[in-house]
Amino acid sequence: MTGRLYSLAKFCIRHRRIVMPVWLLVIVAITWLSSSLGSQFADDISLPGRDSQAATDLVDPIVFKAKDGKITDSANQQAVDKVIKDVAAMDGVASANSPFTPQTAGQISKNQEIAYSNLTLDDGPGDLSNEDADDYVNTIHDAAGDQLDVAVGGYLGEQVSKPSTESSEAIGLAVAMIVLIFTFGSLIAMGMPIISALAGLLVSMGSITLLSHVATISTTSPTLATMIGLGVGIDYALFVVTRHRAAMSEGHEPPEAAARAAATAGGAVVFAGSTVVVALLSLGLAGIPLVWTLGYAAAIAVLVAMVTAITLLPAMLAGVGHWIERLRVPLPHDTSADHKTHGWQRWAEGVARHPVVAVVGAVLLLAVIAWPVFDMKLGQEDDSALPTSTETRQAYDLTTEGFGVGDNGPFLVAVDVGNPKDVESLNKAVANTKGIAEVTPPAFDEKQTAAIFNAVPTTAPSDWATQDTLDRLRNNTIPNTLKGTGSTADVGGTTAGYVDLADEISEKLPKVIGLVVLFSFLVLVLAFRSVFVPLQAAVMNLLSIAAAYGLVTAV
Repeated sequence: MTGRLYSLAKFCIRHRRIVMPVWLLVIVAITWLSSSLGSQFADDISLPGRDSQAATDLVDPIVFKAKDGKITDSANQQAVDKVIKDVAAMDGVASANSPFTPQTAGQISKNQEIAYSNLTLDDGPGDLSNEDADDYVNTIHDAAGDQLDVAVGGYLGEQVSKPSTESSEAIGLAVAMIVLIFTFGSLIAMGMPIISALAGLLVSMGSITLLSHVATISTTSPTLATMIGLGVGIDYALFVVTRHRAAMSEGHEPPEAAARAAATAGGAVVFAGSTVVVALLSLGLAGIPLVWTLGYAAAIAVLVAMVTAITLLPAMLAGVGHWIERLRVPLPHDTSADHKTHGWQRWAEGVARHPVVAVVGAVLLLAVIAWPVFDMKLGQEDDSALPTSTETRQAYDLTTEGFGVGDNGPFLVAVDVGNPKDVESLNKAVANTKGIAEVTPPAFDEKQTAAIFNAVPTTAPSDWATQDTLDRLRNNTIPNTLKGTGSTADVGGTTAGYVDLADEISEKLPKVIGLVVLFSFLVLVLAFRSVFVPLQAAVMNLLSIAAAYGLVTAV
């Protein structure tokens, strides 16, 4: 591996006047193409075989509030009807009902100040483009004018409610630059890892954006890929730059120093990056589409960061030459090349002198931190966690104000009807279940072989009590009511889907962690041609994972 990396680095260094422009061309091309086509990110929380998957609700509520008077006043009704008429006339809209009919009386709040319309689109999550989503929402707001407060919920609202993360990324990058200045003491040396990481990040994010047009990629995936890609990009480049400077201090010219750095530190980068990629791709073993998209999107960012560190970075280091030590900053910085003993070296030597004490102390400390993991319970934030400026949060607040917090995540009860009387009995039983505020009348198909109705919980979608209510419905109310009948029922809806997602992750997480550690072990066996070192790494992985989850659970 070392020889091959050395040859690759020498090639990139000799042809750096070609390699660097080619990288620049790729960055510009993929960034322009992804910006031109736009993105199409969407969350797929489908869980094959789960109860919630048998009862799926794809209706987007349009919530209205009259700025003056009641929503049922004639002028306000006309304004609402105009919105519904305008959006219903758009391509891709299957239906949009009016809240002012006898059949939809439940879509008006008791104080008659707020109402909602159920909007159904032809495209489901993953098929709706960002541009179309913006068109629908803009049409709704334009039609509402100054007479109504209006907000769109559901997956349409989520599509246009992506909070900006640029400021967080900028802060992270600024902190990294400060740390690197203290590390290297040179602005040019600091810039090498930053440029390398940003180059890789632009290529990976452009690739993920383009991929969103042919595959369903979670709305969270770009943020996760950015954090991981920027982190490992700087980290991997830091390995190479540090080794490059050390080689220069030993008397090697910049091109040779860069090649040696890519061959030695680059080897660590390749095996570290490969292990991370394997770990991320192993998330696909969970069988959960949402988790799988998070894994392979982040894996793309890591893979590109790894390739950047062993191709573009050596070319840049050779091009910069001795200038890497210029623009010194008068700050305390690491002088790893001055052959003096420093703090971390003294710490490492102390650990080496007392290995048994270090191992026992570290294991005990990690075990204490990991202890809360036995009480770990997974849940899901609801739309109240979003900024108030987002469309979905505004719809959440209006719905809460008009109908109660539970209306933001009603359960959808879908019944396979044996006898229509069974549905009526079930509807009454669900209404009397602890934690249920109200139920809607059941709606049957033409042959009365299937029926659906909503059950509105008294608590918010993210509340633990809502999960308890769902368990009561599934484990007690429904089986007890339909026992001995020819009818069956499933409970779905967005809230139930997220509860099932948490349960699925809880069940499969230990298996996924075990397989990731196993794959990492095999990769390290190939790297070190030893069993003992990879075994140590596997044990440390398990301890650190347990401690990480324990600390998160405690927080």
